[in-house]
Amino acid sequence: MFGNLGKMMKVAADLKAKLPQVQEQIANSRHTADAGGGAVSATVNGKGEIVDIRINPAVLADAADDVSMLEDLIKASVSAAQQQAAAAAAEAMQELTGGMDLPGLTDMM
Repeated sequence: MFGNLGKMMKVAADLKAKLPQVQEQIANSRHTADAGGGAVSATVNGKGEIVDIRINPAVLADAADDVSMLEDLIKASVSAAQQQAAAAAAEAMQELTGGMDLPGLTDMM
């Protein structure tokens, strides 16, 4: 029983020391995903905020292209990049806590 308490105290101390650094590392990370075979790519930061959108000019070359298709590609690429960012943040937090689930910690990211 006290072994778990000792482990929790060590994790809490490590967490307090390392959390600001991990938060900064997550916020500064970049995650890029594309959709439509590279027609559209989106980059988000570790918080899932969009920092860049790229549209391949070939997509716009044909005036008959469907605008709604382009909108769907943009949404798909942004969503995929945000999922990558969330997964990377969760992995960083798992490493920080030694695999322990600490309620509310994810909200701090």
